[in-house]
Amino acid sequence: MSSLPSEFTGVTVHTKANVYFDGKVVSHTVIVADGAKKTLGLIYPGSYHFGTGAAERMEITAGSCTVTLDGTTETKSYAAGQFFDVAANSGFTIAVADGIAEYICSYL
Repeated sequence: MSSLPSEFTGVTVHTKANVYFDGKVVSHTVIVADGAKKTLGLIYPGSYHFGTGAAERMEITAGSCTVTLDGTTETKSYAAGQFFDVAANSGFTIAVADGIAEYICSYL
């Protein structure tokens, strides 16, 4: 489990949304006080594949999802308060069965 923040102070928020899969995944980029980049987003029901350039930590803040990391066949479930890490230059498939999953993505 991770200790998820409920807010970020002293940040810069990009107002242009990052919209994927016809609006089924939407996020906004946030630059925190130390210069680190994060995205805060929503994932609607469906299954979606994302590639990574940098390593990422995906923290689930609400809802639930299942995840299969590239190069594996194991699917793991994650709920609010849990996280998973994705290697750089890799990818993952994330699926939401119902409701909306909310997340914080930190670029490591």
